[in-house]
Amino acid sequence: MNILNKIWKDKISKISLIILTILYTLIIFCDFISPYNPNSRDPKASYLPTSQIHCFENGRFFPPFIYKRIYKFDETTFSKKVIEDKTKKYFIRLLVQGDEYKPLGLIPCNLHLFGTDSNERLYLFGTDRNGRDIFSRIIHGGKPSLTIGFVGLLIVFPLGLLYGGVSGYFGGALDNFMMRIAEALMSLPYFYLIVVLASILPANISNSQRFLLITIILSFVSWAGLSRVIRGQVLSIKEDEYVQAAKAVGLNDLKIITKHILPQTTSYLIIAATLSIPGFIIGESALSFLGMGITQPDPSWGNILAEGKELSNMLLRPWILLLPAACIFISVLCFNLVGDKLRDILDPRG
Repeated sequence: MNILNKIWKDKISKISLIILTILYTLIIFCDFISPYNPNSRDPKASYLPTSQIHCFENGRFFPPFIYKRIYKFDETTFSKKVIEDKTKKYFIRLLVQGDEYKPLGLIPCNLHLFGTDSNERLYLFGTDRNGRDIFSRIIHGGKPSLTIGFVGLLIVFPLGLLYGGVSGYFGGALDNFMMRIAEALMSLPYFYLIVVLASILPANISNSQRFLLITIILSFVSWAGLSRVIRGQVLSIKEDEYVQAAKAVGLNDLKIITKHILPQTTSYLIIAATLSIPGFIIGESALSFLGMGITQPDPSWGNILAEGKELSNMLLRPWILLLPAACIFISVLCFNLVGDKLRDILDPRG
């Protein structure tokens, strides 16, 4: 609790924690918050701009509403025109029931935080090429991007801890051999290795299976650096008196490593965990951006970003590119800011 209080007193870290809390709240309750199924398509609503929300009509105040939109194709400019039919307005309601909605998130429900009182759809961030609501896809797309870091830590940390602990504790020839293996993995080009490994995944696997395999791949190339740091800490800790006393009373080596040495590295592990998550977020987003991660139609910040990179979208619909890019940037920045503050608190000498 003392650590949390110190983080909370720092304005930048406090803001970062609040933003991260909001992001994770959005993805946990994505089914409830998003007004539509992220894969629900409206063929007539391709590349629609943001819905205009009104509160006044003829000088009179009304609850928030939108007008009915009519889509027409302009043959002179070869573009779609959106015309508001101001004779028909639809009010925005809270707690509305979904229609074709199929729950996809962690908490299944057919109730949504907001929506309209008719079949006229409300698009807060517009739509994509297939007429899918970008707001809903951004929220649902955060699930793989923001959860992969925590799933990856479940693989990286036990492996790095045990490997580095054994290497540092026994030392000698075994230490040299194990560290040469770790250094060989660290010398491999990180991103290109991920791309090569991801590219050989079977094409017919589901996105949930692909997500699991990507997590394993990212973890496989991430544990070596952690093991080297843990090994260095173990080399100094194993000479302490309480470790020598444990040896004297006859405790076996595995118990000494797991119960007396590795717990002393907790401060570093907390810092490393916070600073490692951004790498997983960027790695997953990059793979999805290149078409080797989460694939369409399932949303991910990376594959939403991939659609926005088209020149026509960058010029005419920049929000398709900027929104997922902002989500990735903000989440990575917040984790790094919190991690830096944790490092200042737990390791002031570093």
